[in-house]
Amino acid sequence: MKNFAFIFARGGSKGLPGKNIKPLAGKPLLQYSIETAQNSPSLDKVFVSTDDDDIAKVAIESGAILIKRPEDLATDTSPEWLSWRHAVKWAEDHYGQFDGFVSLPATSPLRGVEDVEAAIKKRIDVSADICISVTSSSRSPYFNMVQEMGDGFVSLVNKPESAVTRRQDAPEVFDITTVVYATTPDFVLNHYGLFSGKVTSIIVPKLRAVDIDDIYDFRMAEAILEDSK
Repeated sequence: MKNFAFIFARGGSKGLPGKNIKPLAGKPLLQYSIETAQNSPSLDKVFVSTDDDDIAKVAIESGAILIKRPEDLATDTSPEWLSWRHAVKWAEDHYGQFDGFVSLPATSPLRGVEDVEAAIKKRIDVSADICISVTSSSRSPYFNMVQEMGDGFVSLVNKPESAVTRRQDAPEVFDITTVVYATTPDFVLNHYGLFSGKVTSIIVPKLRAVDIDDIYDFRMAEAILEDSK
């Protein structure tokens, strides 16, 4: 099988300006995802889709193939799925047909090669349309989570038939992470959204599942990298 890795990195970021190439422990954030893709034996090529010249420079210097993203696909409101479709079509036009589409967001710099390989394998093993990555959730909607009712009162988010009185008894739930998404070009081009087909998942440890959205996430990633030295 021929699998291509894609990293989608817009220039604009409100939560943490310039985050995609912000230096993390001595190298641009984007470079971590590129290097993981390059070290993954199942991936044949690594592409970076961006609208930003500075991000493009880092991508090329790190050995990735640049896909220039149209401006209308790089706004705050642009669905990333449309950028996925654009990238698939661009890659097919320039490098021919391929079998596996793997998205590795730049915001998950702590992922391991093992996570990428596990997602590719899991999707194939269970005949899923897409494999996403998840990590154990710190909170459960089945226990001690409420919502405002609009009348000054609150109510439990979920009301199971048997009341859950201990956290340990709540059904296990997971947070979706941005560590890896493994699917196919066909699924991207003919569907819309992660859950428009058969979805499977791999579980990623919290230490590798940090998703950088703001400066607090960034500092956490720095601390983990520093502690791992």
